[in-house]
Amino acid sequence: MADAVDIANDQVEYFLQVSLDRRSRAVVKPSAEFCDDCGEPIPLARQQFVAGCETCVNCQQLRELRR
Repeated sequence: MADAVDIANDQVEYFLQVSLDRRSRAVVKPSAEFCDDCGEPIPLARQQFVAGCETCVNCQQLRELRR
């Protein structure tokens, strides 16, 4: 018969697995065709490589520098 510690460990494992499953199914919105910041077209290669991108490379670099 399982004791309280075994039950608690099983619950932790279950909730961890549920969380990991949810994370792996995260919905990614489509990449933008035009940069949200400067309005220039985002190259197709970037749109495909960086799923859900909103900015061109230059504007993304500026955003990261501001953080």
